[in-house]
Amino acid sequence: MKLNELPRILPPWAETLRQRLFATPLDALATLVCLYIIWRISVPLIEWLLIDATWDGTTREDCRSSGACWVFIRARFGQFMYGQYPLAERWRVDLLGLLIVGAAVALSWRGLPRRKEASILALIVLPPLGVWLLYGGWGLKLVETREWGGLMLTLFLAIYAGLIAVPLGILLALGRRSRLPLIRFASVVFIEFWRGVPIITVIFLASLLLPLIMPTGFNVDRLARAVIGLAFVIAAYMAEAVRGGLQALPDGQAEASQALGLGYWRTMRLIVLPQALRISLPAMTNEFIALFKNTTLVLIVSIFDLLGIAQAALADPAWVGMNMEAYVFAGAIYWFSCFGLSQWSRLKEKRLQTAYGR
Repeated sequence: MKLNELPRILPPWAETLRQRLFATPLDALATLVCLYIIWRISVPLIEWLLIDATWDGTTREDCRSSGACWVFIRARFGQFMYGQYPLAERWRVDLLGLLIVGAAVALSWRGLPRRKEASILALIVLPPLGVWLLYGGWGLKLVETREWGGLMLTLFLAIYAGLIAVPLGILLALGRRSRLPLIRFASVVFIEFWRGVPIITVIFLASLLLPLIMPTGFNVDRLARAVIGLAFVIAAYMAEAVRGGLQALPDGQAEASQALGLGYWRTMRLIVLPQALRISLPAMTNEFIALFKNTTLVLIVSIFDLLGIAQAALADPAWVGMNMEAYVFAGAIYWFSCFGLSQWSRLKEKRLQTAYGR
């Protein structure tokens, strides 16, 4: 049998593998080297993570194998999720999580009646409702923000900073392209300033120096300062992402809408921004992923997010040496969250391309 006749007798999946991995001798060698490296890394890792790991027990003494001690994660799971949030009040966090997930699932259904109005209502109602549920008041027990922590605090920082950063970034992008010199200058100064300052510096200044320049008797919660600092920095990057989408659109569309009698804001709302945001969606998702990971920097001002709680748990003398387990668990949560966001972005981008016929 001749070599060029071999692909004809291979099944389709085998032919695809041959073309992608073994098309040439060099490709075959590179594939085998990569498979060997993966095998050398994955086998010990799987043994440590699963096969030799300890799953049952309550104390460090129960972990006698050479694998991971997941007893530590089980014992500290509530702290990883809620921080120091009172045990009797954690139902409020769970209720808020169910409301957010339920709203996201409902709004993702294309057949939802009055979907646009429902989305606007959710954006108006859920943010203040979430603050009320977590902080308390009006019939609920007050829980100070210093008791918040863990994954719930990480999600709170990312979501609420994102709610500020996205609309602010869109306005800054429009301002940077404005024909009014004063608005354009102010937008450029804001964007370039917050892009040029390290995020850790922003959080430090917002949390420690801001109270010194505020009027006497006026105090801003430490967590709110961190949210605002993160939001301003991410808004500057969001603005550049949206500006890229605006520049990708031909000027003829805005000119045609103006010829039809549409004003500036109606042109932006109905014609320009929907297309620009579709183009900018991958870059905006990337900035939100960066925001989600940058929430770990709030540890510098003693706000214990997921990673901060992991480090605090390691300070317990009863669990000294559980560094690998703590960081693997926290890292897995960050990875799955960021991977989920990226996949959602790709799915949304495909749907928008289908809707616009591209």
